[in-house]
Amino acid sequence: MSPAFRSFSSLSLLQLSLVLTVFVFSPALRAENGKIRFRIVEDTATADATPTPARIHLVDSDKKPVLPDHLLTWDDHFNCDGTAVLDVPAGDYAYTVERGPEYRRASGTVTVTVGKTSECEVTLERYIDMAARGWWSGETHIHRPLDDVPLLMRSEDLHVAPVMTMWNKDSLWKTRELPAPGQLVREAEKDRLYHVLAIEDERSGGALFFLNPRKPVDVSTEQREFPSPLVYMRRALEHGAWIDIEKPFWWDVPTWAASGEIDSIGIANNHMCRSRMYENEAWGRPRDESLLPPPRGNGFHSQEVYYRLLNCGLRIPPSAGSASGVLPNPIGYNRVYVHIDGEFGWDAWWKNLAAGRSFVTNGPMLLVEAGGKGPGSVFRGDERVEIALDVRVAGNDPIESVEVIRDGKVVQRREGGRLDAWLRPDPLVFERSGWFLVRTIAKVPYTFRFASTAPFFVEIGDSKSTIHRADVDYFLQWIDERIGRIERDEKGKLPDLKQRATIVETHREARRFYEGLLEKS
Repeated sequence: MSPAFRSFSSLSLLQLSLVLTVFVFSPALRAENGKIRFRIVEDTATADATPTPARIHLVDSDKKPVLPDHLLTWDDHFNCDGTAVLDVPAGDYAYTVERGPEYRRASGTVTVTVGKTSECEVTLERYIDMAARGWWSGETHIHRPLDDVPLLMRSEDLHVAPVMTMWNKDSLWKTRELPAPGQLVREAEKDRLYHVLAIEDERSGGALFFLNPRKPVDVSTEQREFPSPLVYMRRALEHGAWIDIEKPFWWDVPTWAASGEIDSIGIANNHMCRSRMYENEAWGRPRDESLLPPPRGNGFHSQEVYYRLLNCGLRIPPSAGSASGVLPNPIGYNRVYVHIDGEFGWDAWWKNLAAGRSFVTNGPMLLVEAGGKGPGSVFRGDERVEIALDVRVAGNDPIESVEVIRDGKVVQRREGGRLDAWLRPDPLVFERSGWFLVRTIAKVPYTFRFASTAPFFVEIGDSKSTIHRADVDYFLQWIDERIGRIERDEKGKLPDLKQRATIVETHREARRFYEGLLEKS
């Protein structure tokens, strides 16, 4: 009796049928597979062009994503270092290759035949080199495995990446030794830097990010409401953290903003995905969907809440995060470009982000000069300031509109237009202090794909800003609703009355801040 027969004879009838099923029906064992070999290059002018790291979306004839086990996969895509060989069933496939927003998408189809290798040589055209212009890309919300980040940054053409390794009860550092403070920033390759200690405190009031801290902050509370996120925020500040509000519509946003300690706020956030929108506000304060209907209403809502904060005199620069590793996005889908006049570096990038020398995007490139100056600039005059604008838009998608937004209102709007063109909106005239920015929206109906500059500011006379009473009232009402929810405590999140009183007081303190603004409005 052969060894193989002896092995089969010891199996039960059910086990034997399963084994036979594998032998008879497995595509690999029936040799019904073929291979696809991808080779991605940026320039095919020479035969030895170096492969370019990139992201690949590959689907079969049923539109089902193909996700090879031996590559870095997430949701509907995988990343590679420029070459990839896949063993797949024979059939027809479609692919799209991308490398961040500065390259043209490359799409095509390939047919795989049994036992053969189908060659896919893909050329990526870089239509703009932002780093060569002093603009360096980063994002604030990454949940991918730490060891995968270097390849992900290279294949997405991303330069700055704080990586979430602590998220309430989850912490990578339960099983790993935390690096020394001087070793927290690492190099994926030249001019691509990532930080291994980013912290997310996400509870009933929303999510705060503590980025770039020198030491961990324990945010592992079991309670959804207590202690206040402001407690953890102040501990993070002691360790030098950058404080980022993940989304503008979380319930605690007005209270956090009133603290005066917020460094940035995510107006390009993870509700905006490459392939879809998350159309509601999750457990944040819901918008009026009759005014801002889905699918893009949530995106407009994020912008409008931000504009209201600016109208309260709060100069908080915008940020961007994708939540890759939790939501479907690749890393860097939502990203913020920061302009640096000198040499690129980790500290220089954050310093210039703090100054608002930036724009956020999940698609279009948006280069704007106002009076020859970039975003974050402040214009001053005794009685009147007139500012000329130069706008350039480029990208992969058709443009729906380019808008100039002043003090929260669209004051100029140009529909459509040719990509990669300079536009000259009408000059802006200010006779009182205010702000403005430029936004462009792509003609993509299923998601909010856009770019927005950080604000420019105008100061007339002794006034640094004009406080808008309606926007202050908006946040006062918001805080009152939040206090009412806590006091009712319908889901039993704060059964301890002393704790409840402590949390309510943090919101009442914020309310007093906005009441003070009313006197200046």
